[in-house]
Amino acid sequence: MKNSLRYFALILLFLGSIAVEAQVQNWQTMHKVKKKETLFGISRQYGITVEELKKANPEMNMPNYKLRKGDYIYIPYPTPEVKEAAPTEPAKPADDITKRAIRVGVMLPLHDVDGDGRRMVEYYRGMLMAFNDLRQEGISIDVRAWNVNIDADIRQTLLEKDVDKLDIIFGPLYTKQVKHLGDFARKHNIRMVIPFSINGNEVAENPFVYQVYQSPDELNTKAINAYLARFADCHPVIVDCNDKTSTKGNFTFGLRQQLEKRGIAYSITNLTSSDEMFAKAFALDKPNVVILNTGRSPELTATFKKLDVLTQNNRDLSISMYGYTDWLLYEKIDKDRFYQYDVFIPTHFYHNASSTKTGQLEAAYQRWFHTPMMEAKPRFALTGYDQATFFLRGIHHEGNNFRGDTPDTKAVQTQFKFSRVGTGGWQNNQFMLIHYNRNRTISNVTF
Repeated sequence: MKNSLRYFALILLFLGSIAVEAQVQNWQTMHKVKKKETLFGISRQYGITVEELKKANPEMNMPNYKLRKGDYIYIPYPTPEVKEAAPTEPAKPADDITKRAIRVGVMLPLHDVDGDGRRMVEYYRGMLMAFNDLRQEGISIDVRAWNVNIDADIRQTLLEKDVDKLDIIFGPLYTKQVKHLGDFARKHNIRMVIPFSINGNEVAENPFVYQVYQSPDELNTKAINAYLARFADCHPVIVDCNDKTSTKGNFTFGLRQQLEKRGIAYSITNLTSSDEMFAKAFALDKPNVVILNTGRSPELTATFKKLDVLTQNNRDLSISMYGYTDWLLYEKIDKDRFYQYDVFIPTHFYHNASSTKTGQLEAAYQRWFHTPMMEAKPRFALTGYDQATFFLRGIHHEGNNFRGDTPDTKAVQTQFKFSRVGTGGWQNNQFMLIHYNRNRTISNVTF
Protein backbone atom coordinates (compact mmCIF):
# COMPACT_ATOMS: atom_id res chain seq x y z
CA MET A 1 0.00 0.00 0.00
CA LYS A 2 1.26 3.41 -0.83
CA ASN A 3 1.89 5.33 2.35
CA SER A 4 0.50 8.76 1.80
CA LEU A 5 -0.56 11.49 4.16
CA ARG A 6 -2.37 13.99 1.98
CA TYR A 7 -2.48 17.53 3.34
CA PHE A 8 -0.07 16.54 6.14
CA ALA A 9 2.79 18.89 5.37
CA LEU A 10 0.42 21.74 4.57
CA ILE A 11 -1.59 21.33 7.75
CA LEU A 12 1.56 20.94 9.80
CA LEU A 13 2.82 24.23 8.40
CA PHE A 14 -0.47 25.94 9.19
CA LEU A 15 -0.64 24.65 12.73
CA GLY A 16 2.97 25.58 13.39
CA SER A 17 1.71 29.15 13.48
CA ILE A 18 -1.72 28.09 14.82
CA ALA A 19 -3.73 29.13 11.81
CA VAL A 20 -6.39 27.21 9.90
CA GLU A 21 -8.14 28.22 6.71
CA ALA A 22 -11.55 29.79 7.26
CA GLN A 23 -14.73 28.03 6.21
CA VAL A 24 -16.05 28.51 2.68
CA GLN A 25 -19.44 30.18 2.24
CA ASN A 26 -21.83 27.79 0.50
CA TRP A 27 -25.06 29.77 0.79
CA GLN A 28 -26.20 32.02 -2.01
CA THR A 29 -26.54 34.92 0.42
CA MET A 30 -28.12 36.01 3.68
CA HIS A 31 -31.33 38.02 3.56
CA LYS A 32 -32.42 40.62 6.11
CA VAL A 33 -36.19 40.41 6.48
CA LYS A 34 -38.15 43.58 5.74
CA LYS A 35 -41.52 44.58 7.11
CA LYS A 36 -44.48 42.54 5.75
CA GLU A 37 -42.25 40.13 3.79
CA THR A 38 -43.42 36.51 3.56
CA LEU A 39 -41.65 33.19 2.96
CA PHE A 40 -43.42 32.89 -0.38
CA GLY A 41 -42.34 36.35 -1.49
CA ILE A 42 -38.72 35.86 -0.42
CA SER A 43 -38.59 32.50 -2.18
CA ARG A 44 -39.87 34.00 -5.46
CA GLN A 45 -37.36 36.88 -5.15
CA TYR A 46 -34.43 34.42 -5.18
CA GLY A 47 -35.87 31.80 -7.52
CA ILE A 48 -36.19 29.05 -4.95
CA THR A 49 -39.10 27.17 -3.41
CA VAL A 50 -40.51 27.66 0.07
CA GLU A 51 -39.44 24.08 0.86
CA GLU A 52 -35.83 24.87 -0.11
CA LEU A 53 -35.91 27.98 2.09
CA LYS A 54 -37.22 25.98 5.07
CA LYS A 55 -34.63 23.26 4.54
CA ALA A 56 -31.86 25.85 4.75
CA ASN A 57 -33.41 27.37 7.88
CA PRO A 58 -34.74 24.45 10.00
CA GLU A 59 -36.10 26.75 12.70
CA MET A 60 -38.86 27.71 10.22
CA ASN A 61 -40.34 24.23 10.70
CA MET A 62 -40.78 24.75 14.43
CA PRO A 63 -44.30 25.31 15.81
CA ASN A 64 -45.36 28.96 16.07
CA TYR A 65 -42.43 30.16 13.96
CA LYS A 66 -42.95 33.74 12.76
CA LEU A 67 -40.91 35.70 10.23
CA ARG A 68 -39.89 38.96 11.89
CA LYS A 69 -38.52 42.18 10.53
CA GLY A 70 -34.74 42.37 10.99
CA ASP A 71 -34.23 38.57 11.03
CA TYR A 72 -31.34 37.23 8.97
CA ILE A 73 -32.08 34.04 7.05
CA TYR A 74 -30.00 31.81 4.79
CA ILE A 75 -30.80 31.85 1.07
CA PRO A 76 -29.66 28.56 -0.50
CA TYR A 77 -28.85 27.93 -4.14
CA PRO A 78 -31.77 26.45 -6.10
CA THR A 79 -31.80 22.67 -6.16
CA PRO A 80 -30.40 21.54 -9.53
CA GLU A 81 -32.97 20.09 -11.87
CA VAL A 82 -32.87 16.30 -11.83
CA LYS A 83 -32.18 14.82 -15.24
CA GLU A 84 -33.30 11.39 -16.35
CA ALA A 85 -30.74 8.90 -15.15
CA ALA A 86 -28.60 7.13 -17.72
CA PRO A 87 -28.56 3.32 -17.75
CA THR A 88 -26.52 2.16 -14.78
CA GLU A 89 -23.48 -0.08 -14.98
CA PRO A 90 -23.30 -3.29 -12.98
CA ALA A 91 -22.64 -2.65 -9.29
CA LYS A 92 -18.98 -2.43 -8.33
CA PRO A 93 -17.55 -4.52 -5.51
CA ALA A 94 -18.00 -3.02 -2.03
CA ASP A 95 -15.37 -0.45 -1.03
CA ASP A 96 -12.69 -2.11 1.11
CA ILE A 97 -11.46 0.51 3.57
CA THR A 98 -8.67 -1.80 4.77
CA LYS A 99 -6.96 -1.50 1.37
CA ARG A 100 -7.08 2.25 0.81
CA ALA A 101 -6.40 5.51 2.60
CA ILE A 102 -8.74 6.25 5.51
CA ARG A 103 -10.50 9.56 4.91
CA VAL A 104 -10.44 11.58 8.13
CA GLY A 105 -12.22 14.84 8.93
CA VAL A 106 -11.48 17.05 11.95
CA MET A 107 -14.16 19.65 12.82
CA LEU A 108 -13.00 21.54 15.90
CA PRO A 109 -12.16 25.14 16.87
CA LEU A 110 -8.59 25.29 15.54
CA HIS A 111 -7.49 28.84 16.26
CA ASP A 112 -5.53 31.02 18.68
CA VAL A 113 -8.42 33.23 19.81
CA ASP A 114 -9.21 31.61 23.16
CA GLY A 115 -8.49 28.65 25.40
CA ASP A 116 -10.81 26.31 23.49
CA GLY A 117 -8.96 26.98 20.26
CA ARG A 118 -5.50 26.57 21.76
CA ARG A 119 -6.46 23.32 23.47
CA MET A 120 -7.96 21.92 20.28
CA VAL A 121 -4.88 22.95 18.27
CA GLU A 122 -2.75 20.92 20.68
CA TYR A 123 -5.21 18.01 20.44
CA TYR A 124 -4.98 18.15 16.65
CA ARG A 125 -1.21 18.33 16.72
CA GLY A 126 -1.29 15.10 18.70
CA MET A 127 -3.42 13.59 15.95
CA LEU A 128 -0.85 14.65 13.36
CA MET A 129 1.86 12.87 15.35
CA ALA A 130 -0.34 9.77 15.43
CA PHE A 131 -0.85 9.93 11.65
CA ASN A 132 2.90 10.00 11.21
CA ASP A 133 3.37 6.91 13.41
CA LEU A 134 0.50 5.06 11.73
CA ARG A 135 2.09 5.72 8.36
CA GLN A 136 5.13 3.78 9.59
CA GLU A 137 2.76 0.84 10.20
CA GLY A 138 1.59 0.95 6.59
CA ILE A 139 -1.68 2.78 7.31
CA SER A 140 -2.48 5.44 4.72
CA ILE A 141 -4.53 8.47 5.78
CA ASP A 142 -6.12 11.42 3.98
CA VAL A 143 -6.98 14.18 6.45
CA ARG A 144 -8.97 17.40 6.12
CA ALA A 145 -9.43 19.89 8.95
CA TRP A 146 -11.86 22.76 9.47
CA ASN A 147 -11.90 25.58 11.99
CA VAL A 148 -15.39 25.08 13.41
CA ASN A 149 -15.52 27.71 16.13
CA ILE A 150 -18.29 28.38 18.63
CA ASP A 151 -20.16 30.73 16.27
CA ALA A 152 -19.80 28.56 13.16
CA ASP A 153 -22.77 27.08 11.36
CA ILE A 154 -21.46 23.57 10.84
CA ARG A 155 -24.00 23.04 8.06
CA GLN A 156 -21.80 25.19 5.82
CA THR A 157 -18.83 22.90 6.38
CA LEU A 158 -20.94 19.87 5.58
CA LEU A 159 -21.84 21.32 2.16
CA GLU A 160 -18.24 21.32 0.99
CA LYS A 161 -17.16 18.94 -1.74
CA ASP A 162 -16.53 15.32 -0.75
CA VAL A 163 -17.26 15.81 2.95
CA ASP A 164 -19.84 13.05 2.54
CA LYS A 165 -17.01 10.73 1.41
CA LEU A 166 -15.26 10.84 4.81
CA ASP A 167 -14.92 7.63 6.80
CA ILE A 168 -14.63 9.21 10.24
CA ILE A 169 -15.07 12.70 11.71
CA PHE A 170 -13.56 13.91 15.00
CA GLY A 171 -15.78 16.63 16.46
CA PRO A 172 -17.51 18.83 17.21
CA LEU A 173 -16.58 20.50 20.50
CA TYR A 174 -19.81 22.43 21.04
CA THR A 175 -23.18 20.89 21.89
CA LYS A 176 -25.19 23.06 19.50
CA GLN A 177 -23.28 21.58 16.54
CA VAL A 178 -23.71 17.93 17.51
CA LYS A 179 -27.20 17.33 16.10
CA HIS A 180 -26.40 18.68 12.62
CA LEU A 181 -23.16 16.71 12.40
CA GLY A 182 -24.76 13.59 13.86
CA ASP A 183 -27.58 13.64 11.31
CA PHE A 184 -25.04 14.09 8.51
CA ALA A 185 -22.91 11.20 9.81
CA ARG A 186 -25.92 8.91 10.02
CA LYS A 187 -27.08 9.82 6.51
CA HIS A 188 -23.66 9.09 4.96
CA ASN A 189 -22.54 6.17 7.18
CA ILE A 190 -19.64 8.11 8.74
CA ARG A 191 -18.29 7.34 12.19
CA MET A 192 -18.46 10.44 14.39
CA VAL A 193 -16.15 10.69 17.40
CA ILE A 194 -17.20 13.24 20.04
CA PRO A 195 -13.84 13.65 21.80
CA PHE A 196 -14.83 15.80 24.80
CA SER A 197 -17.80 16.53 27.04
CA ILE A 198 -21.12 17.74 25.62
CA ASN A 199 -24.66 18.19 26.91
CA GLY A 200 -27.38 15.97 25.53
CA ASN A 201 -27.56 12.30 24.75
CA GLU A 202 -26.86 11.97 21.03
CA VAL A 203 -24.94 8.75 21.69
CA ALA A 204 -28.13 6.99 22.79
CA GLU A 205 -29.94 7.91 19.58
CA ASN A 206 -27.37 7.75 16.78
CA PRO A 207 -25.60 4.44 15.99
CA PHE A 208 -22.71 6.25 14.26
CA VAL A 209 -21.69 8.27 17.33
CA TYR A 210 -18.73 7.37 19.55
CA GLN A 211 -18.77 9.33 22.83
CA VAL A 212 -15.37 9.33 24.55
CA TYR A 213 -16.32 11.45 27.57
CA GLN A 214 -17.64 9.79 30.71
CA SER A 215 -19.80 11.81 33.08
CA PRO A 216 -18.94 12.29 36.79
CA ASP A 217 -21.90 10.06 37.74
CA GLU A 218 -20.62 7.27 35.50
CA LEU A 219 -17.12 7.57 36.94
CA ASN A 220 -18.51 7.58 40.49
CA THR A 221 -20.38 4.35 39.84
CA LYS A 222 -17.28 2.71 38.39
CA ALA A 223 -15.11 3.95 41.27
CA ILE A 224 -17.56 2.49 43.81
CA ASN A 225 -17.66 -0.85 41.99
CA ALA A 226 -13.88 -0.91 41.74
CA TYR A 227 -13.57 -0.23 45.47
CA LEU A 228 -15.95 -3.05 46.32
CA ALA A 229 -14.11 -5.45 44.02
CA ARG A 230 -10.68 -4.55 45.39
CA PHE A 231 -11.28 -3.85 49.10
CA ALA A 232 -14.23 -6.01 50.14
CA ASP A 233 -12.23 -7.44 53.08
CA CYS A 234 -10.85 -4.10 54.29
CA HIS A 235 -12.12 -1.62 56.86
CA PRO A 236 -13.24 1.69 55.28
CA VAL A 237 -12.42 4.90 57.19
CA ILE A 238 -14.30 7.90 55.80
CA VAL A 239 -12.78 11.25 56.77
CA ASP A 240 -15.07 14.29 56.84
CA CYS A 241 -12.88 17.19 55.71
CA ASN A 242 -15.42 19.97 56.38
CA ASP A 243 -15.22 21.18 52.77
CA LYS A 244 -18.63 22.67 52.00
CA THR A 245 -17.67 23.27 48.35
CA SER A 246 -16.91 19.61 47.64
CA THR A 247 -19.00 17.43 45.33
CA LYS A 248 -17.20 14.26 46.45
CA GLY A 249 -19.99 13.59 48.92
CA ASN A 250 -21.80 12.02 45.96
CA PHE A 251 -19.11 9.36 45.91
CA THR A 252 -18.87 8.76 49.66
CA PHE A 253 -22.67 8.68 50.03
CA GLY A 254 -23.00 6.15 47.21
CA LEU A 255 -20.16 4.07 48.65
CA ARG A 256 -21.73 4.04 52.13
CA GLN A 257 -25.02 2.83 50.64
CA GLN A 258 -23.27 -0.08 48.93
CA LEU A 259 -21.23 -0.92 52.05
CA GLU A 260 -24.39 -1.02 54.16
CA LYS A 261 -26.15 -3.12 51.55
CA ARG A 262 -23.35 -5.69 51.81
CA GLY A 263 -23.15 -5.57 55.58
CA ILE A 264 -19.63 -4.07 55.57
CA ALA A 265 -18.95 -1.97 58.68
CA TYR A 266 -17.18 1.37 58.25
CA SER A 267 -16.02 4.24 60.43
CA ILE A 268 -16.49 7.99 60.04
CA THR A 269 -14.07 10.45 61.59
CA ASN A 270 -13.26 14.13 61.14
CA LEU A 271 -10.13 15.94 60.05
CA THR A 272 -10.45 18.19 63.13
CA SER A 273 -10.76 15.27 65.56
CA SER A 274 -8.11 14.82 68.20
CA ASP A 275 -5.36 12.32 67.42
CA GLU A 276 -6.87 9.94 69.97
CA MET A 277 -10.37 10.09 68.47
CA PHE A 278 -8.96 9.88 64.94
CA ALA A 279 -7.09 6.67 65.87
CA LYS A 280 -10.28 5.01 67.18
CA ALA A 281 -11.71 4.96 63.64
CA PHE A 282 -9.06 2.46 62.48
CA ALA A 283 -9.17 -1.33 62.76
CA LEU A 284 -6.23 -3.26 64.20
CA ASP A 285 -7.22 -6.69 62.85
CA LYS A 286 -7.61 -5.88 59.12
CA PRO A 287 -6.29 -3.45 56.49
CA ASN A 288 -7.78 0.05 56.58
CA VAL A 289 -8.68 2.15 53.53
CA VAL A 290 -8.92 5.91 54.05
CA ILE A 291 -11.46 7.82 51.94
CA LEU A 292 -11.81 11.62 52.03
CA ASN A 293 -14.98 13.49 51.08
CA THR A 294 -13.03 16.14 49.18
CA GLY A 295 -10.52 16.14 46.35
CA ARG A 296 -8.74 19.34 47.40
CA SER A 297 -5.03 19.52 48.08
CA PRO A 298 -5.07 21.35 51.49
CA GLU A 299 -7.29 18.71 53.08
CA LEU A 300 -5.23 15.92 51.53
CA THR A 301 -2.06 17.42 53.02
CA ALA A 302 -3.75 17.74 56.42
CA THR A 303 -4.81 14.08 56.25
CA PHE A 304 -1.25 13.00 55.51
CA LYS A 305 -0.13 14.81 58.67
CA LYS A 306 -2.83 13.07 60.74
CA LEU A 307 -1.76 9.71 59.32
CA ASP A 308 1.89 10.46 60.12
CA VAL A 309 1.05 10.86 63.77
CA LEU A 310 -1.22 7.82 63.73
CA THR A 311 1.33 5.47 62.16
CA GLN A 312 4.16 6.67 64.41
CA ASN A 313 2.09 5.65 67.41
CA ASN A 314 0.61 2.49 65.82
CA ARG A 315 3.27 0.92 63.62
CA ASP A 316 1.28 -2.27 63.05
CA LEU A 317 -1.59 -0.49 61.33
CA SER A 318 -2.12 -1.32 57.65
CA ILE A 319 -3.33 1.75 55.74
CA SER A 320 -4.15 2.43 52.09
CA MET A 321 -5.92 5.43 50.60
CA TYR A 322 -8.62 5.58 47.93
CA GLY A 323 -8.61 8.95 46.19
CA TYR A 324 -9.96 10.92 43.26
CA THR A 325 -8.81 11.76 39.73
CA ASP A 326 -8.10 15.29 41.03
CA TRP A 327 -5.18 13.88 43.02
CA LEU A 328 -3.26 13.28 39.80
CA LEU A 329 -2.78 17.05 39.70
CA TYR A 330 -0.81 16.83 42.93
CA GLU A 331 1.49 14.01 41.89
CA LYS A 332 4.59 16.19 41.53
CA ILE A 333 4.22 17.40 45.11
CA ASP A 334 2.72 14.36 46.82
CA LYS A 335 4.21 11.41 44.95
CA ASP A 336 6.33 10.28 47.92
CA ARG A 337 3.24 10.42 50.12
CA PHE A 338 1.27 8.43 47.56
CA TYR A 339 3.89 5.69 47.79
CA GLN A 340 4.02 5.85 51.58
CA TYR A 341 0.26 5.44 52.00
CA ASP A 342 -0.37 2.99 49.17
CA VAL A 343 -2.67 5.35 47.27
CA PHE A 344 -5.19 4.16 44.67
CA ILE A 345 -6.62 6.76 42.26
CA PRO A 346 -9.71 5.90 40.16
CA THR A 347 -9.53 7.53 36.74
CA HIS A 348 -10.13 7.12 32.99
CA PHE A 349 -6.64 8.40 32.06
CA TYR A 350 -3.10 8.58 33.38
CA HIS A 351 -0.28 10.82 32.19
CA ASN A 352 2.76 8.69 33.07
CA ALA A 353 5.66 11.15 32.85
CA SER A 354 8.17 8.34 33.43
CA SER A 355 6.93 6.27 30.47
CA THR A 356 9.41 5.93 27.60
CA LYS A 357 6.70 6.43 24.97
CA THR A 358 5.31 9.49 26.74
CA GLY A 359 8.78 11.01 26.90
CA GLN A 360 9.38 10.34 23.21
CA LEU A 361 6.11 12.00 22.22
CA GLU A 362 6.69 15.03 24.42
CA ALA A 363 10.19 15.47 22.97
CA ALA A 364 8.87 15.06 19.41
CA TYR A 365 6.11 17.60 20.08
CA GLN A 366 8.74 20.12 21.22
CA ARG A 367 10.78 19.51 18.05
CA TRP A 368 7.84 19.71 15.67
CA PHE A 369 6.02 22.68 17.11
CA HIS A 370 8.76 24.53 19.03
CA THR A 371 6.73 24.62 22.25
CA PRO A 372 6.06 22.13 25.06
CA MET A 373 2.69 20.52 25.65
CA MET A 374 0.38 22.42 27.95
CA GLU A 375 0.57 21.62 31.66
CA ALA A 376 -2.85 19.97 31.71
CA LYS A 377 -4.23 16.67 33.02
CA PRO A 378 -4.85 14.91 30.72
CA ARG A 379 -2.43 16.24 28.08
CA PHE A 380 -4.44 17.38 25.05
CA ALA A 381 -1.80 16.30 22.54
CA LEU A 382 -1.68 12.80 24.04
CA THR A 383 -5.47 12.68 24.02
CA GLY A 384 -5.47 13.39 20.28
CA TYR A 385 -2.69 10.87 19.74
CA ASP A 386 -4.50 8.08 21.59
CA GLN A 387 -7.87 8.72 19.93
CA ALA A 388 -6.39 8.84 16.42
CA THR A 389 -4.31 5.68 16.82
CA PHE A 390 -7.17 3.72 18.41
CA PHE A 391 -9.79 4.51 15.79
CA LEU A 392 -7.64 4.53 12.66
CA ARG A 393 -5.67 1.42 13.57
CA GLY A 394 -8.94 -0.35 14.34
CA ILE A 395 -10.62 0.75 11.11
CA HIS A 396 -7.54 -0.23 9.08
CA HIS A 397 -7.46 -3.76 10.52
CA GLU A 398 -11.20 -4.44 10.88
CA GLY A 399 -12.73 -2.24 8.18
CA ASN A 400 -16.47 -1.72 8.50
CA ASN A 401 -16.58 -4.40 11.19
CA PHE A 402 -14.75 -2.12 13.61
CA ARG A 403 -16.85 -1.40 16.69
CA GLY A 404 -14.26 -0.29 19.24
CA ASP A 405 -15.26 -2.86 21.85
CA THR A 406 -11.85 -4.55 22.01
CA PRO A 407 -9.76 -3.15 24.91
CA ASP A 408 -6.92 -0.84 23.91
CA THR A 409 -3.45 -2.17 24.74
CA LYS A 410 -1.26 0.52 23.16
CA ALA A 411 -2.66 3.69 24.69
CA VAL A 412 -0.20 6.26 25.98
CA GLN A 413 -2.58 8.12 28.29
CA THR A 414 -6.23 7.14 27.75
CA GLN A 415 -7.50 3.61 27.21
CA PHE A 416 -10.64 2.82 25.25
CA LYS A 417 -13.26 0.11 25.22
CA PHE A 418 -16.61 1.10 23.78
CA SER A 419 -19.97 -0.45 24.62
CA ARG A 420 -23.21 0.03 22.73
CA VAL A 421 -25.80 2.30 24.33
CA GLY A 422 -29.08 0.50 23.70
CA THR A 423 -29.71 0.59 19.96
CA GLY A 424 -27.80 3.85 19.61
CA GLY A 425 -24.10 4.62 19.45
CA TRP A 426 -21.04 3.74 21.50
CA GLN A 427 -19.81 4.95 24.89
CA ASN A 428 -16.27 4.56 26.21
CA ASN A 429 -16.36 2.53 29.43
CA GLN A 430 -12.68 1.95 30.10
CA PHE A 431 -11.69 2.65 33.69
CA MET A 432 -8.57 2.10 35.78
CA LEU A 433 -7.04 2.37 39.21
CA ILE A 434 -3.59 3.95 39.35
CA HIS A 435 -1.78 2.32 42.27
CA TYR A 436 1.24 3.93 43.92
CA ASN A 437 2.87 0.87 45.46
CA ARG A 438 4.90 1.03 48.66
CA ASN A 439 7.92 -0.28 46.72
CA ARG A 440 7.83 3.02 44.77
CA THR A 441 6.44 1.58 41.55
CA ILE A 442 3.22 2.57 39.81
CA SER A 443 0.81 -0.02 38.45
CA ASN A 444 -2.34 0.28 36.40
CA VAL A 445 -5.30 -1.92 37.40
CA THR A 446 -7.75 -1.92 34.49
CA PHE A 447 -11.45 -2.73 34.90
